This record gives sequence, structure tokens and C-alpha cells, in this order.
Amino acid sequence: QVQLVESGGGLVQAGGSLRLSCSASGRTFSGLAMGWFRQAPGKEREFVASISANGASIYYADSVKGRSTISRDYAKSTVYLQMDSLKSEDTAAYYCAAKSIGGVPTSPEGYDYWGQGTQVTVSS
Repeated sequence: QVQLVESGGGLVQAGGSLRLSCSASGRTFSGLAMGWFRQAPGKEREFVASISANGASIYYADSVKGRSTISRDYAKSTVYLQMDSLKSEDTAAYYCAAKSIGGVPTSPEGYDYWGQGTQVTVSS
């Protein structure tokens, strides 16, 4: 089992920045591919960014590319999502996900474990 705990969400003005954190426990962090997803009210959960277990492969949704950076700290077993130039359409609950065996999925179905989510609200 893997436990994931997100933090760092909040209320920010359009154009501002936030850094989301996701702390993982329960399995060797270096063996997990990690992803960030978001879900706005009434919408499906959508891919934001993902990073491979060794950090060599990184993917972004077109909607956040150039404005967001995913990274991971193996010493802290934590994955981060730095979000800059935030827009009102970035408002959503943000979820961290982990995959234990192979690949770097960009769809929710590809992940085995999920956190509880952290709310990001961008005011215009």
C-alpha cells in the first residue's frame, strides 16, 4: 500500500503561483511513477503532469505546459507541482497519484494509489 498526502492548495489571485506537495509513504518512493490530476465541479478528472520513477521522463497537459513544473525529492519522498501564471480555469481539486509498476501514465486509470486532494482556487 502507498499513502499519499497532498498539501499546498489555497486561494490565489490570477497570475499568482502555488506549489503543491505530495508526500508518499508505504513503499519505496524511487519505484513509483507519480502524477498530478485535477477535477473541477461537474467535470471529469483530468491529467496535469506526471514524472517517471527515475525522474527522467516528464509529461504535461497542454493546458499547463509552460506554466507548471513537476519535480520529485527522493530524500523526502515527495513530489511537487509548481504552478505559475495561474488562471481561473485552473480552479479545481488537485490529486496526487502513484503507480507502482512501470510506465508513466497520463490517464487516471493508469494509477494504483490516490491522495485525498487539495483545493486550488484562483480568483480573477
